[in-house]
Amino acid sequence: MFIDTHTHLYSTEFNDDRIEMIQRSLANGVEKLLLPNIDIESIEGMHQLVKDYPTNCYAMMGLHPGYVKEDWEQQLAIIKDYLFKGNYIAVGEIGIDLYWDKTFIEEQKSAFTQQVNWAKELNLPIVIHAREAFQEIFDILDVLHDDRLKGIFHCFTGDSDQAKKALSFNGFKLGIGGVLTYKKAELDKVLENIDLRNIVLETDSPYLPPVPYRGKRNESSYLVHIAEKLADVYQISLKEVEEITTNNTFELFPSIK
Repeated sequence: MFIDTHTHLYSTEFNDDRIEMIQRSLANGVEKLLLPNIDIESIEGMHQLVKDYPTNCYAMMGLHPGYVKEDWEQQLAIIKDYLFKGNYIAVGEIGIDLYWDKTFIEEQKSAFTQQVNWAKELNLPIVIHAREAFQEIFDILDVLHDDRLKGIFHCFTGDSDQAKKALSFNGFKLGIGGVLTYKKAELDKVLENIDLRNIVLETDSPYLPPVPYRGKRNESSYLVHIAEKLADVYQISLKEVEEITTNNTFELFPSIK
């Protein structure tokens, strides 16, 4: 069994074939699908998927940094209410994104800090979105990290030093997706020095599809292509990649076993 640790199945891009897409995923052996929340608008669709597929879909709760805008405090209050009353496997997707816009950098830092503290209070892992913001996230984790905090650096595309720093926070793993299959990314060279036990698989669908689907909509069934590339990087069998990455995921999310 493979596990897609990060997929936005509730996205409108799946409105025309969501059921068929999930069936393709299950047929490819990708049997568990972890759903990060992004804002208050995505909650209903995410909850519906968990209701429809209770043994396959698992919900997180968090406010994505890209949605930290003028109304961030109101959104975060609603997110907190859901988080503390509901049944979620993680606080996510949270973090800092400075790629497109630095207007709300301080608000992003504040929202991230608050949500990290909620995760510690609830003893839940966090799923971190870090784009052009590794140092800002590391600075916050240097202060907040303790034995209660664990999680995933989602869609990791950093260099070797950033990988080592991320893994220096005990309990954290790297989420590896379709970017691994992009030649220019050179992520394979970074991973050569990283133990596979520090890695979990993800698609981030509908975004960042692996080769040979680059340029098309991504979906969870394509996770196998990422696993195949990992098998090539580590010179082990696909079955070993499946077993190790699945066990890694269960370490972080024991409730989905």
